[in-house]
Amino acid sequence: MCFYMQQKDPIAKVQKRFKAVVDHPDLFLQSNFINGFEHPKVPIILDKSPEVITTTHSWGLLPAWAKDTTFRKNTLNARLETLHDKASFHDIVQQRCLVIATAFYEWHWNDPKGKSKQQYQINAGEELFTMAGLYSHWQDPHTGETVPTFTILTTEANATMAYVHNHKKRMPIVLKKEDEAQWLNPKVAPERFGFPYEAYLVAFPC
Repeated sequence: MCFYMQQKDPIAKVQKRFKAVVDHPDLFLQSNFINGFEHPKVPIILDKSPEVITTTHSWGLLPAWAKDTTFRKNTLNARLETLHDKASFHDIVQQRCLVIATAFYEWHWNDPKGKSKQQYQINAGEELFTMAGLYSHWQDPHTGETVPTFTILTTEANATMAYVHNHKKRMPIVLKKEDEAQWLNPKVAPERFGFPYEAYLVAFPC
């Protein structure tokens, strides 16, 4: 699961890392704590335009058949294991994006019912990284407005995240740098990226 993240780096650093240009610098989001339930517009890179860092897609995917925007509170994340079974995602598994981050947050339960929790930040030191995502464009049936949205894919937790996120034992699919272009390739099966790895991610209590 991944409902909270961080993207604190400035435009210049992000553009250099991805060799891409931000489309709307005035909309570029920098924040130490980004709440997915507020449906912010997080910088992402779409498969169809890897040379552009887009700032127009809000977090919480709206499938084409959604009646209104309230539905997206259910689609901040998409489970890799059920992508092809869920109506929200099975038609857009080829619409890939990279979600740019400097960290994400999860909660460790200190007791079986989660009455006491400890927040952890998971990052890669000072390095930017990406999480695997899917995107969609929903049309408001009342106004005709097109609303671009995205979701973050999750998978089984690795050893570090199984300790941190000890209730659900899930984690976002954090991509290795060398795998980012592969994720954006619609011919590559999503399941190829579902093997959790320790890599360079570090978790520490906030």
